[in-house]
Amino acid sequence: MASAETLACSGLINRLIEAHKLLPMVPPAVRLPDAATGAEPDPARARLLRAGLRLFSQQGFAATTTRELAQAAGVNVAAISYYFGDKAGLYQAVYFEPMGDIDDSIAGFSDPALTLADALRAYYAPFVAPLDDGEDGLLFVKLRLREMVEPTGLWDEKLNAGIRPMHQAMVAVLCRHLGLAEPDDELHRLVVCLSALGVHLHLGRDVIDAVAQQLNQAPHAAARWAEGLLRNGLAMVEQERQRRAATPLAG
Repeated sequence: MASAETLACSGLINRLIEAHKLLPMVPPAVRLPDAATGAEPDPARARLLRAGLRLFSQQGFAATTTRELAQAAGVNVAAISYYFGDKAGLYQAVYFEPMGDIDDSIAGFSDPALTLADALRAYYAPFVAPLDDGEDGLLFVKLRLREMVEPTGLWDEKLNAGIRPMHQAMVAVLCRHLGLAEPDDELHRLVVCLSALGVHLHLGRDVIDAVAQQLNQAPHAAARWAEGLLRNGLAMVEQERQRRAATPLAG
């Protein structure tokens, strides 16, 4: 039987899902292909991806049938096997394809030739870009929240394939800029705090709208957020630099 804590957490996540105010937990690097725009060379595959995003995010993996997916996409049920192998293959494609190539994202901010400002600007870019997205952003966060509540194993895969490598890459960037031979726990905490600035734009979207709605409605809101993240990120790193110079940590 599930513990009271687990049930309470599940209830909270389900309320968040119904709130319809959140954007992606880990912002996708690209949107799903749109058959109507010609971005996807195979329109049937594109329709299945979009049907999967909508149905999986609204109903979860287990409750969504292949028949529903095929009907929503306007294709034969056999098309799911043809393009993705099975329903699990379609779910995996919907979950991971919009993230793009994680190696490209890491390369964008980890180049040793970049200044700290340029590295942080590139690091925050994927967090800011989805602020201009519409329905896709909402559906992606719902899908990720459902994966946490009704796990299929993809969340652990995402941690290993995306979140952990990005964290380690930023740790290496800050080691270089702070002149550290090895990272310590305080440096890991700093990277978590830097990431939290970007994550809150999405997980805290309803809070931001409640306390200062104009921030997300102002002209060029995404660009203003990008500059704010950069400015505050630089200040956090500088404070850590000064703290280490005044009181060096042992390990």
